[in-house]
Amino acid sequence: MPTPLEFDDVVLPNASGTVCHFTVPPHQVVVISGPEDSGVGQLGRVALGLERPRRGRVLLLGEDISALPRAAALAFRRRVGYLPAGDGLLQNLSLHDNVALPLRFGTGLAERDIEGRIRIILTMLHLSDVGLARPAQVNEEQRRRAALARAVAFDPELVILEQPFDGLTDRVAAELLEVARGGVSAGGSRRTVFITGHDVPHLLRQRVDLRYRVVGAKLVREA
Repeated sequence: MPTPLEFDDVVLPNASGTVCHFTVPPHQVVVISGPEDSGVGQLGRVALGLERPRRGRVLLLGEDISALPRAAALAFRRRVGYLPAGDGLLQNLSLHDNVALPLRFGTGLAERDIEGRIRIILTMLHLSDVGLARPAQVNEEQRRRAALARAVAFDPELVILEQPFDGLTDRVAAELLEVARGGVSAGGSRRTVFITGHDVPHLLRQRVDLRYRVVGAKLVREA
């Protein structure tokens, strides 16, 4: 199994040119935090090849995605669950159809199987009663739940979450982290989870395997 994510002396394209050299091991939860101007918000997009670093190389599931042709890179990204900052939901679609998108366009599942999968996910994230509502018709917590539901819809081995807990209570944040982890395997989390943001709620720190913080333009491991 390839290492889920590797940053090899990557210089982020932010003003301060933050230098990142770290590995996200399989079945672990890894958090990188830092102030808004630190470049932390770019890490997820750089990992997915949506932004290019100034220098260095990123390996996603063992692949240098920036070297792939556009169509191949797009197909490869579908192997990774992604929750962008905010929520990234399409406003003209219901929550149900937002969650269905990665299943309809990234898998070969029959529609009947897709509907069954969506029902399970919406129930798991307490969204069954608002599944037909559009994002503007529900509250922030429900939008975040729907965005996470979409990120894990096809049960990816790696999930990248940007600022997933902003505005949420510690209880809800802990619940969503457990959904992202997908349960526990012999080696730790069943899924590998990579989280970026300004900070992580104190209650969740005991559930995180590795924590880093950007200090100046350097990445420092926290105890």
